[in-house]
This record gives sequence, structure tokens and C-alpha cells, in this order.
Amino acid sequence: MKNLSGKELAGFIKERQARQIASMSPKPHLLILRDSDNPVIMKYVNLKIKYGEDIGVVVDSRRANSAEDLAKAILQANNDSSINGIIIQLPLTDKSKTDELCNLIKPEKDVDGLGEHAKFDSATATAINWLLAGYDIKLTNAKIAIVGRGKLVGAPLYRMFTNSGYDVTLFHRGDDLTNLKQYDIIITATGVPGLISDSMIKPGAILVDAGTASENGKLLGDVSEEVRSRTDLSAITPITGGVGPLTIACLFDHVIQSSVNPRA
Repeated sequence: MKNLSGKELAGFIKERQARQIASMSPKPHLLILRDSDNPVIMKYVNLKIKYGEDIGVVVDSRRANSAEDLAKAILQANNDSSINGIIIQLPLTDKSKTDELCNLIKPEKDVDGLGEHAKFDSATATAINWLLAGYDIKLTNAKIAIVGRGKLVGAPLYRMFTNSGYDVTLFHRGDDLTNLKQYDIIITATGVPGLISDSMIKPGAILVDAGTASENGKLLGDVSEEVRSRTDLSAITPITGGVGPLTIACLFDHVIQSSVNPRA
């Protein structure tokens, strides 16, 4: 069974980015905004700060105390020519504000690709594409299921795959997921720990677990431990180090692109 680790693939991208940035002046600048210090949020903020340090991108992380303060910070950053990329580290405390705030980010600075008019594709959806391609997993003629309709992964990945002509079905986490047994490739991103159980997965399936949740400070995925213990799967991502490293690599690719061509 293949272990679909994004770390090695991201390492090659990181080396290329560092070489590219070495000759750039001024250095690209990413602003990360958040409205809480939730452990999962801080884990990903700190990973991005470290990645930026490694390749030479300036990363500024700021916390706002309300949606109104976030909006003000976004508008200020939109007008700051020294900032090339802006992201909101999700989830927000008030999730109902997500679309409104993401849409405030100037399209050419929306490096996560979450706004309605973003110039970039979703970083996480692109990372999943990179991961599957990197392990030579063919999507043509495969039955693909995406579980979760969120704006970070499910919705943009469904659009991406549909536009490419793949046979893909989008499931909500409340749907009858026993139907997943009909699918060859299952990509899940609901943030519900253990949602994908053993009875839902056929032998030989490929699983990409992009779901993230925290229980008692421990990071958990959508795929249950029972599924992960199976030996008859074709491939599966690890709980950490699967899609995540490539998502960060893609995000910084977008920051670099925005820096090189700020009005692209």
C-alpha cells in the first residue's frame, strides 16, 4: 500500500522556491490574519511562518478580535503595496462571516483562492491534484468521490475535477456514505474525526484524508483508525504530512506569483 506523503514532493518545490526568491528584491510578503489562538489554527500559522523563513518570504501573522477588525485589516492590507498575499486562517470563530471576509481580499492578493473572484485556484484543491499526480494516480476512468462541500477543499476540488471531465460525485457529510464503497478514489475533508468507517471502503481504494480536527490537543483526520489499519487499500495519506505540506507549498507559489506580477 502506498503512503501518499506530500513531504517529499513539497521538498522539491521548496528548493525551487528558495532559489527563485534568492534573486528577488524586495522579498515577497504574506499576511496571515486570524481571530483566535485555537491550537489547530496556530499549528498551521506556525508551519507557514517557518516555511516562509526557510525560503525567504516575509510572513506577518496578526490576530484580530472581531470580524469588523478582520475586515479593517484586510482593507488596509489590500492597499499596502508591500503585501503580496493575504490569507485568513480558517475556521473563523463566527463561520457565517467566512465568505464575506474572504471576498474582501483583493483578487490578486487572494493566494488561498477562497474569494469569489480570486485570481488563484484553491491552494488545498491544487495540492491534492499535485499529490495524486506526484504518485502517478490516474483520475481518468476512475470513479471519484469527494466528501465535504466546504470552500477550502470540497467545492473547489469538485469544480476542478468536473472541469477536467472526471467522473466525480460530491457528498455532504450527512449523506449515506455507505455508497462510497462504489468509488475507486475517495477524498474527504469534513473535519469530523473517524467519519469514514471500514464498511464504506472497498478493497483497493485510494484515500486522501484532508480533514483536520483537534481532540484533547491531538490532530485527527476524517478516516477512522480501523480503515487505516487495513492492508488491502491501494494508497492512503498519513494523518499528518499528506496534503498539508503541498498546500503550504502551493500557497507560497501563489505569493511568489503575486509578487512577480502583482496585477495578474
